[in-house]
Amino acid sequence: MIDIGRVIALWHYPVSTMAGHEIPTLTVTPQGVPGDRQFGLFDRETGQIADPARDGRWRPILEITSRVTSAGTLELKLPDGDWQSAETMDEALSRFMGFPVELRRYDDPAPKPGVDIQGARNRYQPSPIHLLTTASLAALKALHPAGQADPRRFRPNIFVEMDEMPGSFPETEWIGRDLLIGEERLTITEPTRRCGLTIQSQTDLAHDPDILRHLVRNNGHNIGVYCVPERAITIRTGDRVQLV
Repeated sequence: MIDIGRVIALWHYPVSTMAGHEIPTLTVTPQGVPGDRQFGLFDRETGQIADPARDGRWRPILEITSRVTSAGTLELKLPDGDWQSAETMDEALSRFMGFPVELRRYDDPAPKPGVDIQGARNRYQPSPIHLLTTASLAALKALHPAGQADPRRFRPNIFVEMDEMPGSFPETEWIGRDLLIGEERLTITEPTRRCGLTIQSQTDLAHDPDILRHLVRNNGHNIGVYCVPERAITIRTGDRVQLV
């Protein structure tokens, strides 16, 4: 075993593309994180799902935060607003986005004819956990000192603090190996390939195309990794992380 570091943050993302909510514990099964990325925001007229990387109309969605309460209620928070039940927010979301939108579960009845949401629905099913390390962010920062190498750009479920490894994005080198987080085992299955979403401005992060350019040139378009557990597990902030 090689001691890597410790978990310093866990995030849950009920609505794809919206900002997530930091939580103290994360439950994961081989089928996915319960309630994670189960909803999408859709254009009410065309049925298309939010795509801020390709369509500028959708970029305000990055300013919206989502969470699931202890009672199981999905809540959303607009900038400078309060948490509200998502069931009552379609009109407020439409005003904020500037065109008619609606929030839907991916497993709701079939979307409008000609609309394909399969990719969005299934993107996290094969490997449901997204893990990122401070060492990889430090490597990106060294390549791009003027940029904001902030984990919020990359939306990890698990954020691990570890020693810097200059010139290396370490978790990318762990593909196919296992991690122990606390007493729980996960297999690292593939690198996390980045898209144009990572360069977009959000809250206090500036628009920055060089973020993606440096990842393309220096780490094959990737930062972070996807993982899958062998059984249902619970991960906690502060858990030690070991490479098997």
